Amino acid sequence: MNTSEEIIKQTKAFVKKELENAEGGHDWFHILRVYNNALLISKNEDVDYFTVALGALLHDIADSKFHNGDESVGPRKAREFLFEINVDSAVIEHVVKIIEHISFKGGNEIQKFRSPELDVIQDADRLDAIGAIGIARAFNYGGFKNRKLFDPSIAPNLKMTKEEYKASTAPTINHFYEKLLLLKDRMHTKTGKKIASERHKYMESFLEQFYAEWDGEK
Repeated sequence: MNTSEEIIKQTKAFVKKELENAEGGHDWFHILRVYNNALLISKNEDVDYFTVALGALLHDIADSKFHNGDESVGPRKAREFLFEINVDSAVIEHVVKIIEHISFKGGNEIQKFRSPELDVIQDADRLDAIGAIGIARAFNYGGFKNRKLFDPSIAPNLKMTKEEYKASTAPTINHFYEKLLLLKDRMHTKTGKKIASERHKYMESFLEQFYAEWDGEK
């Protein structure tokens, strides 16, 4: 029977293979950063380490953005893989629920599932969406989707439905207001909140510099 360490090792190999051609902001390195963030946060939380590790590693195994908006692909892939390597059924169900509920989805939907493990992984994932890495990921994805950097005539929309959020083609700077700058106040854990506060300040200073350069002031 596989040990927890062996299962985690197999899962890392599976995810790395699945995401070898992924967009740069949602690739294996994103998964690895979220995994490391989750383990760091877990040190101060009463959670099941094994579930956190598997949830973090599999949380973006098939992001719906790259599967025509289909939110069922990721949970299904994770379930099939974990079943194949004989993970306990209760752990599989928990990990699948984590994958189904981790996404921001416009930030205006009520989250229907909560667990301490989801809180940890959600914080870890959100940390990777802010700060210097978050800025880099935002513009990388914007370039991938051929979006404008900024257009002063297009205002951010803070009241989007999940469907509107997923279909948005707004400039990348708008994404800061529609998601990234909102994340600091949506963290669950003490460690997550502390790290998010520093990364949030970095984004604010970036935007200040960005606008000054845009207007030719610096």
